[in-house]
Amino acid sequence: MNRQVEPNPMTQAPSLPGPHEGYMPGWANDFETEALPGALPQGMNSPQKCDYGLYGEQLSGTAFTANPPERTWTYRIRPSVKHSARYTKIDLPYWKSAPNVDPDVISLGQYRWDPVETQAGLTWLTGMRTMTTAGDVNTQVGMASHIYLVTESMVDSYFFSADSELLVVPQEGRLRFATELGIIDVEPKEIAIIPRGLVYRVEVLEGPCRGFVCENYGQKFELPGRGPIGANCMANPRDFKAPVAAFEDREVPSTLTIKWCGQFHETKIGQSPLDVVAWHGNYAPYKYDLRTYCPVGAILFDHPDPSIFTVLTAPSGHPGTANIDFVLFRERWMVAENTFRPPWYHKNIMSELMGNIYGQYDAKPQGFIPGGMSLHNMMLPHGPDRNAFEGASNADLKAEKLDNTMSFMFETRFPQHLTAFAATEAPLQDDYIDCWDSLEKKFDGTPGKK
Repeated sequence: MNRQVEPNPMTQAPSLPGPHEGYMPGWANDFETEALPGALPQGMNSPQKCDYGLYGEQLSGTAFTANPPERTWTYRIRPSVKHSARYTKIDLPYWKSAPNVDPDVISLGQYRWDPVETQAGLTWLTGMRTMTTAGDVNTQVGMASHIYLVTESMVDSYFFSADSELLVVPQEGRLRFATELGIIDVEPKEIAIIPRGLVYRVEVLEGPCRGFVCENYGQKFELPGRGPIGANCMANPRDFKAPVAAFEDREVPSTLTIKWCGQFHETKIGQSPLDVVAWHGNYAPYKYDLRTYCPVGAILFDHPDPSIFTVLTAPSGHPGTANIDFVLFRERWMVAENTFRPPWYHKNIMSELMGNIYGQYDAKPQGFIPGGMSLHNMMLPHGPDRNAFEGASNADLKAEKLDNTMSFMFETRFPQHLTAFAATEAPLQDDYIDCWDSLEKKFDGTPGKK
């Protein structure tokens, strides 16, 4: 049963005209926005005195000498040092970071899970359930994949990760991310990207809420190179939306939790840290509607590599083997002649974790349930089950609309290690490996026979 929760108010900026109310369009733009007129300095970043008695402060997502640098100048009621006091280490036992290799867990295998059920009383922090980890959070390479289960809003409680940027993929329910730079509301068929170091609070707009999170330890996500595809289709920059400035001026005892080198610490402060009245820069959170993703594909024969479905990529420093690729499989027309159209059988240097947002995935018509996940680790063979193979091998190859489907992949060049939760508590489908048992030997040596 869905329930409505009234979010905590934020002082909103004046409404923007047109279809982009509350958001500014464009990927990696140099935005500027103010919630009070004249709060944003013009022609300089650090005036001797800021209007409204604000403090100027920079949030940097890269080293200062990066080209181009990723940074945002904020103008806030208090500098962030006033939102930081002595820290106490706390435990969030279900949120794990790499390296997290459990000697009692076998990560070598093909795995699939049913949806993890939501529970009462879970917030964004207590409801995070890590499924896999890869790389090393301390050296800032790799990733972790999580399921989030959220039924309660964070109240006078805030969070930021010094370890990672978060890619959030809702599957059920609606969430609000009240951030230092403004408000982002997300629902299924949308995603949110929350940068490293940005403070925010998560509220339930309509619950219960469940979804997927890719925690990126490495270089931040960017749009993939399009190569010969050219300037159009795939994820277009104008469809990413950054929030307009919004702030809270609330004197209330609050808790700020920080994730740092895989550990969690909290500090007690006397006010809301979401006090940025104006900002400008290119280091910001985003939302993106996956329904605006325009897929490209074969229009004569053969099945292209799934890389053509990449929405975002986080580089690894090794060309062709990303730290993370976020790949989307959505509704599309399939028209190729004399072609096996579903994904083919393969082994891959990349480790593939998939999630189902809704509908039926074409390579696994049974058992891959919306809200579920699967993992095919590096160099382990996988591909269609028998029904998918037989159906595609004998189909009448007319133009066909693959409809009511949206799945995604978190793909990384690193092996993904299962957590104890994924191996022992999450609803693992023990018989998933058996989905290929009924594949038949068809070879008979007769020339020309198919």
